[in-house]
Amino acid sequence: MTGLTVKTPLAIEVVGLEKTYAGGVEAVKGIDFTVHPGEVFGLLGPNGAGKSTTIGMLTTTILPSGGTARLAGHDVVREPLAARQVGSVVFQEAVVDRGLSGRQHLAMHAKLWHVERARADQRSRELVEAFGLGEVIDRPVGTYSGGQRRRLEIARALVSEPQVLFLDEPTVGLDTRIRYELLDLIAGLRATHSMATLITTHHLDEAERLCDRIGVVHAGRIVALDTPANLLGRLGEQIVELRVIDDPVVALARLRDHGIAGADAFAVGATLTIPLRAQSAQWVVAELDSSGVATSAVSTRRPTLDDVYLQLTGDSLAA
Repeated sequence: MTGLTVKTPLAIEVVGLEKTYAGGVEAVKGIDFTVHPGEVFGLLGPNGAGKSTTIGMLTTTILPSGGTARLAGHDVVREPLAARQVGSVVFQEAVVDRGLSGRQHLAMHAKLWHVERARADQRSRELVEAFGLGEVIDRPVGTYSGGQRRRLEIARALVSEPQVLFLDEPTVGLDTRIRYELLDLIAGLRATHSMATLITTHHLDEAERLCDRIGVVHAGRIVALDTPANLLGRLGEQIVELRVIDDPVVALARLRDHGIAGADAFAVGATLTIPLRAQSAQWVVAELDSSGVATSAVSTRRPTLDDVYLQLTGDSLAA
């Protein structure tokens, strides 16, 4: 039969996923998202937003309280073994045996995932070279630096050639130089792998650099989901920040009454943020006197994802 197309299953499909812990603590409150094969998808939010709990449910280490989640078509609750076989995870906290060598870690992972010996050896050689681990691969992992250990953990996760890779805060605890080296390595994965990747992070540069789409997470809910460019586009090309002397809520209302600030302006503490649309920064500054709003500082800059998060939630990503 001709003319028929085979539909490729979504790499990740999440519908109404929930997690409530003992005592009634709602960590995840009914989230929905999908990830396509080959896509890099980010969950962006501060610590405590529900990102790691979501990863735990998708990797079958945490039992959902409600909703459904599937990896490559496999339900994580009804088919946990099948779901595990198509995925691989690098958790936020290091999971290594410090007495084993890096090579032993790769071999153990390959054996657990039933990778044929010859293929496992070939994959290990490829990954050791790609991740720059040749000089340390036969040393005990306890002698590795933080960056070397993180590279090993990601390489280990790739031995089984997963359809879905989970990276939970992959650069946590690394210094700036090592963090950027690892980001470059992660960014290069898409050139040689067709797997879907889900990354959790609270670093703006990681989300902007690595992700095709971002789900903005706040208090267990996804409050926005789009490409980094479209999320930033919510605030236009430029914003004006005003540090006001009087009550910021009253000041913001006054600026709106005078047509200086729109509905997308917001206040955090004593700082008012005004996205510029048709008006210019010079016009906003010139109109301040007529509004009667007293300021101690005025500045202009390009918006960031932190501004988007603040506008959506009133909280900072650094929380």
